[in-house]
Amino acid sequence: MYDKLTKSDIKKMQDEIDERTLVIRKQALEAVKEARAQGDLSENFEYKAAKQFKNQNESRIRYLEKMIKTATIIDDSSADDEVGMNNTVTVYFDEDDEEEVYKIVTTVRGDTLHGLISIDSPLGKALMGKKVGEKAYVEVKEGVGYYVTVRAIDKSSSDADDKIRKY
Repeated sequence: MYDKLTKSDIKKMQDEIDERTLVIRKQALEAVKEARAQGDLSENFEYKAAKQFKNQNESRIRYLEKMIKTATIIDDSSADDEVGMNNTVTVYFDEDDEEEVYKIVTTVRGDTLHGLISIDSPLGKALMGKKVGEKAYVEVKEGVGYYVTVRAIDKSSSDADDKIRKY
């Protein structure tokens, strides 16, 4: 896996593991126990659904533990006047004459539909370290790309509402 994660990402993952281990696991086991008590397991939909939920929870716990174990920890600090991790950036697309707002996040939190751009994406790579007014070349593939201009950088945005993407 070897994803790039911040200390904040690791803490969110550990919090989810704790919640799943201490609370959800107990609920899932109780649901399986109750469904098993209803009789014939071969035609018991509740039992199958409870077992599936329990297995999905255990799978998610294993996934998060592996992510933490194999992660590369990155620093999320940056200079006050340049684009860095967890910054909200207003970007002007020169060719389209349009402005968009994105937040720069780690790969596991990337979600372009909600404006969360990964630091490993072409746009994220191009924006990192840029200052207001600077142009960045976004290389989509070798020899193909476009220019964007950084219009504004908001350092105050919190990452408290950003979720770790579930696979």
